[in-house]
Amino acid sequence: MLATLALEAGRAVSNEDLVDELWSGRAIRNARNALQATATRLRRAIEPTSSRRGGSVLRGVNNGYLLEVPPECVDGNRFLDLASQGAVHLPRRPERSREVLQSALDLWRGPALLDAGDGLRVRGAAALFDERRLTACEDLVGALLSVGDEGRAIAELRQFVALHPLRERFCELLMVALYRAGRQGEALDLFRWARRRLDEELGIQPGAPLQRLHAEILAQDPALRLPAAVLPSQGEPAAVSR
Repeated sequence: MLATLALEAGRAVSNEDLVDELWSGRAIRNARNALQATATRLRRAIEPTSSRRGGSVLRGVNNGYLLEVPPECVDGNRFLDLASQGAVHLPRRPERSREVLQSALDLWRGPALLDAGDGLRVRGAAALFDERRLTACEDLVGALLSVGDEGRAIAELRQFVALHPLRERFCELLMVALYRAGRQGEALDLFRWARRRLDEELGIQPGAPLQRLHAEILAQDPALRLPAAVLPSQGEPAAVSR
């Protein structure tokens, strides 16, 4: 219930939506009473007696409940805002981008909305947060490469590629980092590994950005050392099916 209301901080969620979220797919007797009992337990947990003088944070409203806190008090919202700021700064202010993105990622303490149930709202929000986390990681290593910190970028990217071997953007960035560090052979080996992995698991070839990067490394293209080489591509086609 706390997760559902925090996702809508400052806005009311109807009793019907809360019931659907908390007891999704399960029959429950007297849902209104069950919801009131849950709200009472939640209020006791988040509002110690000493802090209740200023009024309740969890409020019952007409046919619903409201978590009366500013949206920026919710760490998920702060993360999304910082991640967006970091992406905006990346092309022209990579040092600032690195600081902001690191602050965004430092908010994480584990999987998004862990143990918050399997309702549609929570599942959808968790998927959003997880995807934005990966994008923020991509932007962070892009910022590291933009300021010349290939060593840290390579160390971070090794972990990301191992955890997300089918996410081609991590592979692209690691190939650029290795090439810039004078390790062209390792960069080419990584491309062959990625191509084989995609073929074996999905039956597809690497997408156009990865294939183009492979050709640029073979040609030792000077553009690989320019800032634009680590910026996200816009409107690239998806990987080509076989």
